[in-house]
Amino acid sequence: MKYATLSSGFMLTSMLGFLISVLYVYKMDESWGVAFSLIFILMFIASIISMTKAPVADETAYQHLAVHEKAMRNKVLLRKK
Repeated sequence: MKYATLSSGFMLTSMLGFLISVLYVYKMDESWGVAFSLIFILMFIASIISMTKAPVADETAYQHLAVHEKAMRNKVLLRKK
């Protein structure tokens, strides 16, 4: 079975949505508060499953993000000359 990777914004939305549903919507109307809370809980569970089951990218995929390592390598190369 393949799992889709979900963004961190999806998890953040589920957490904030749950808090708003419990603290604000539930006070206005209990049935809507429970319904929204359930939806946001399911979103959170989906993001956890996505986070644990998603394939891990190899370390070479992130080499372009390591700017500080490139700078350090350049300094070492300059010192050797």
